[in-house]
Amino acid sequence: MITIALVEDDRELAEWIRDYLETKQYAVQIYHDGLTAYQALSANTPDLIILDGMLPSMDGLEVCKLLRLKSDVPIIMLTARDEEIDEILGLEMGADDYLTKPVRGRLLETRIKSLLRRMASTTSTVELDTISLGNLVICKPTRLVTLNGASLKLSSNEFDVLWLLAKQAGQVVSRESLSQQLRGFEYDGFDRTIDLRISRLRKKLLDDAGEPYKIKTIWGKGYLLCAEVWQ
Repeated sequence: MITIALVEDDRELAEWIRDYLETKQYAVQIYHDGLTAYQALSANTPDLIILDGMLPSMDGLEVCKLLRLKSDVPIIMLTARDEEIDEILGLEMGADDYLTKPVRGRLLETRIKSLLRRMASTTSTVELDTISLGNLVICKPTRLVTLNGASLKLSSNEFDVLWLLAKQAGQVVSRESLSQQLRGFEYDGFDRTIDLRISRLRKKLLDDAGEPYKIKTIWGKGYLLCAEVWQ
């Protein structure tokens, strides 16, 4: 049985989520404060974590950041506000996905299944690929990226976007394709997650924020990683 840790200080909401997921054959352990959750999950890692952004004793974002240093366990952040800054902070701290409250059971289950499929695919496939584009080198096994010989500090989400774009360098990769491969579901025309990851990736690649030329936005189509600018 798949094990899920639910870190949520709203006890009524936590019980509702657990009851719903248990009917779907998941085993759910609830924690109501950040510090207790961090200590428990550091010792025993579940298959997936659902983590509220605001918690007593230790903030949910801090819990996410510290857990990510120890494990690649999938983390879904819950936020009470539908604001872009919440999405950015959660993804920057290493979350794999986010949902805004109120939580819808079927959508939560879809996101859980998507992340678990992605993790299963990653762990079952051994890739020994390295992509070199002039002074940009991307190594999949070690997830190391160097630019002009200097190592870049990329989050797991940022690396995944760069890898997919680099595999098709010089070609347009649609938002639909990126959403499907990175998040496991179709792009709905409103989700900004891919755009946010691209924006952060451009900064780390020293791309021009006003007129990006390393990762170009092809309006109405998607994104293109230029192959010739890394020489």
